[in-house]
Amino acid sequence: MPLSRRDFLKLSALVTASAALSSCAPVYRRLAGDLPTVPWTALPAADFLALNRITFGARVEERARFAEIGLQNYIEEQLDFATINDLSCNFQLSTFNTLKMAANELEGISNQLFDGYDRESIPNELRQATLMRQVYSKRQLYEIMVEFWSDHFNIFIEKGNGFYLKTVDDREVIRKHALGSFRDLVWASAHSPAMMIYLDNQANEKSHPNENYARELMELHTLGVDGGYTQKDVMELARCLTGWNVKEHFWLGDFVFKDDLHDTGEKNVLGLSIQPSGIKEAEQVIEMLVAHPSTAKFISTKLARRFIADDPPQQLIEKAAQTFLDTKGDIKSVLRVILLEGLALAQPKYKRPANFVLSSLRMLNAETDAAALHEHLLRMGQLYFNWTTPDGYPDTSEAWQGNLMPRWQFAFALIRNELKNTKHNLNSLLDVSSTGILQDDVDSITSLLLGAPMERSARDGLIDTVRAAGATDEETLQIIAASVIASPAFQWR
Repeated sequence: MPLSRRDFLKLSALVTASAALSSCAPVYRRLAGDLPTVPWTALPAADFLALNRITFGARVEERARFAEIGLQNYIEEQLDFATINDLSCNFQLSTFNTLKMAANELEGISNQLFDGYDRESIPNELRQATLMRQVYSKRQLYEIMVEFWSDHFNIFIEKGNGFYLKTVDDREVIRKHALGSFRDLVWASAHSPAMMIYLDNQANEKSHPNENYARELMELHTLGVDGGYTQKDVMELARCLTGWNVKEHFWLGDFVFKDDLHDTGEKNVLGLSIQPSGIKEAEQVIEMLVAHPSTAKFISTKLARRFIADDPPQQLIEKAAQTFLDTKGDIKSVLRVILLEGLALAQPKYKRPANFVLSSLRMLNAETDAAALHEHLLRMGQLYFNWTTPDGYPDTSEAWQGNLMPRWQFAFALIRNELKNTKHNLNSLLDVSSTGILQDDVDSITSLLLGAPMERSARDGLIDTVRAAGATDEETLQIIAASVIASPAFQWR
């Protein structure tokens, strides 16, 4: 999809007032091997699409690895994420003290009992670490699944004590089980203090049952809205979940079952008769829910929607759902089906704001500490852990096809190195492929960002337009790079 002159003229108005564009070198340490050592080439459209579904925007070295070993081996390599050396990314996070803290420690520093931390710094550090992992981690498919499950088990971080409990949930629920067993993932989420607080289950007691968590456990976490449950099932599950709570004193913020708040009567959920057994009652229901055919179909549909298309093929969903049932919810096995059999059928998806920002940074080999990116994501509508309702950020193209101005502003601020503590060096990036001819360098930029060069006539017209404004060759390259990132073509993956 070439960038038209009309599109460029709309975007270039934002930068024509600049006498020069910054080309200073990055101010942060580079990861080993971060700059490419060999030129990149255009990619077949199917390969470019596949790479941009299983990464947050393929870097040059990832493109080279994909070309070397092929789609199937690349996917297997990413699924076996624990064998991928990610020490350089982990080193970038080494100063984030809150990521490894227990809930009671986090609550303590939120009261300024720890130098340099307060209530707002805890969620911001989690947001910052999440972005940096997505930019720098070599375990890209794993990080995509962390994002997927963070949406699926959404928690609004600003509700109640979520500002510190979500850090523990991210570590012990989402990241721990992102490519493991769906059963273990739901089990961990159900025992997560952050989830209990967010969906009000700490207020669920025998004298005043609260149905919030019970409803979302079935509607959003397992069966799906059309999964075959009734309002009566919600009420009965809520009774099973009475007493599931969060500690308020010693080991503040840990999960606890309060037997004195539990409804000890007999219950019936989805036809299953449940005899009084305390905490085991709801756990018995969870075991049933995670193995239910409706759950298999619901999860397979959501995964296919994320990776393949807004309206994924039913045949693919059915095969993935059967694999889910056969493997007792093994996430890797389900992903193999969806990726290996579905990517050939993939349809363009509009980038969510985070994917737009991340793909820009990754493809340009930008350096960042991610702190300045929160404000841009907020403007675009996807500040991390900030979706107030339990359904998570939308995953369809239609939901995001608006509010373009913040994307354009981000593109030009990025290229002009105006984002605080975020730098790129386009000249150094192009050094490995430059012939010294401007037209060739423009082809390299568009091949890097869009997978292939734009049509020659469009490219030459774009160059002429920028040069007519008095831009040097260096300025022309940067203006064109910004225009490509802001273009309609780059908004899709």
